Amino acid sequence: MRRLRLIKGWKDLAPGDRGAAVAMGNFDGVHRGHQKVIALAAKAASELGAPLGVITLDPHPRVYHRPDEPTFRLMKPDQQARALEALGVEVLYVLPYDRDFAELTDRAFAERVLHEGLGVRHVAIGFDNSFGKDRTGSPGTMKAYGAELGFGVSVAEPVEDLDGEKFSSTGVREALRDGRPEEARRILGRPFAIEGAVQRGRQLGRKLGFPTANVALADYVVPRFGVYATRTRLPDGREIPGVANLGINPTIEGVRAPLLEVWLFDFDEDIYDQVIETDLIAFLRPEEKFDGLEAMTEQVMRDARAARDLLMPGLE
Repeated sequence: MRRLRLIKGWKDLAPGDRGAAVAMGNFDGVHRGHQKVIALAAKAASELGAPLGVITLDPHPRVYHRPDEPTFRLMKPDQQARALEALGVEVLYVLPYDRDFAELTDRAFAERVLHEGLGVRHVAIGFDNSFGKDRTGSPGTMKAYGAELGFGVSVAEPVEDLDGEKFSSTGVREALRDGRPEEARRILGRPFAIEGAVQRGRQLGRKLGFPTANVALADYVVPRFGVYATRTRLPDGREIPGVANLGINPTIEGVRAPLLEVWLFDFDEDIYDQVIETDLIAFLRPEEKFDGLEAMTEQVMRDARAARDLLMPGLE
């Protein structure tokens, strides 16, 4: 499998960085609907003998235009790059979304960015894709620009479940906020995962018999506060089952930002400051405030047994 190349920007690119067949979109989550758009670009890339590329924007337009809204990202850039690489994407174009870019009309975007800047040979977009200032561009206008400027265009139809529900990043966020990680996994095609460096905390869990690896949520969408059965990937590739509290741990004094606190089963190594990635597998119960540390510890042990039964059946 070819390694993915990251190219930031669209101006003054080297000839070898131009001429791809690209999928265009935000691709937050790289869910099953996104995968269909990328598959169309891959088909065109194969037919044209062109590299397979993806175009995305940074920051997300929603962050640029509505910075005060709650965090909502489903992936960090590194996670997105890995997911795209696994689909065979060779080039990831990250276009800076700034004031000048936001002012580009849909025609200017097609002419200056796609045609003159990236030299695209084909563009694949979703059925609901919009582009340009005030989102005036549509699949129809993209086809017209492609015919005029000399690049092909394909449009992905919606990917739906058996009930006709369209797979979307919004659907993933709603499922996570409702405490339904299994539904998020169904849309994504893999579990939702939180990645981050392990923080140094009070080490209270270690003193109570359940040492935790603590990771900040940063810009992720905030799932329902509660306890989850989890699987965590370490930097060396090992995958460790566990149980995690996601929230603010109201039993412990001190207001703080939401945190993922993961107890890795049968594991006792120093991983402070290492970057780990934790899948949310199943929601076990809502977060709650206990009368004291003893009551909290007893419940954590029950949670651990429930998580082991789910993740490691027959081993207990």
